[in-house]
Amino acid sequence: MYAGGEVKTPPAVHHTGGMHGMEQAPPVVLLQGVQKSFPLDHSHDLQVLDIVHLALPVGGYTVLKGPSGSGKTTLLNLIAGIALPNSGHIQVNGTDITILPEPQRDRFRAAQIGYIFQTFNLLAPFTALENVLLAMRFAGAVPKRAHRQRATDLLSRLGLSTRLSHRPAQLSRGEQQRVAMARALANDPPVLLADEPCASLDAATAQVVLMALHAICREKNMTVLIVAHDTAGLEGADQVLDMRDINRATGRLNGVEPS
Repeated sequence: MYAGGEVKTPPAVHHTGGMHGMEQAPPVVLLQGVQKSFPLDHSHDLQVLDIVHLALPVGGYTVLKGPSGSGKTTLLNLIAGIALPNSGHIQVNGTDITILPEPQRDRFRAAQIGYIFQTFNLLAPFTALENVLLAMRFAGAVPKRAHRQRATDLLSRLGLSTRLSHRPAQLSRGEQQRVAMARALANDPPVLLADEPCASLDAATAQVVLMALHAICREKNMTVLIVAHDTAGLEGADQVLDMRDINRATGRLNGVEPS
């Protein structure tokens, strides 16, 4: 799943599950020649990403590992279209998002990509249920008549059936994270990106939540890319990728990863 340039052999990929028939289909996410730099001062840039080729198959559950500063969050932001690369192309479901104007990228992301952020990004004035409902209202991917039931079902599967009317400030960090998960799943996106989704959960809760997340994604045949620092995120993965294998800029980052 990784090739190109001066890299002669693919990185070690640890397969822990089956991806039956998926390699025959075009990849849902495809990166080619993607580079991303951030300015350090007027004359110097810090190169964060240099990825020759990366492809994620339909319905694949991929875990992304790597040390702090290896570009993991930056990679997710580029795939989501939140940021743009300095060069290269990123295709999601056959659409080159790097050439879309920002308003079109925003609409595309709302319908095609679910994103579980480390910082949750919940809207403070709204309840848990309302945060999920708002995500569906803006995307238009789910029939309006089904919004409330779908939001309720997702929150319940993630253990929040008694917290529907609570606002973020009334929830623990772990509960806020699960609301963020439900919001990311609400529109049945073909692609789900998750940036350390269990970082705020204790080990036991993390295992339960990840099992529920994994089950929902399998049911919908979502393509999942999840950043995980511990072994909890590896269970059920089809493959595990290391940023040090796929990102040629890793050795130049010196432990710095712009947000």
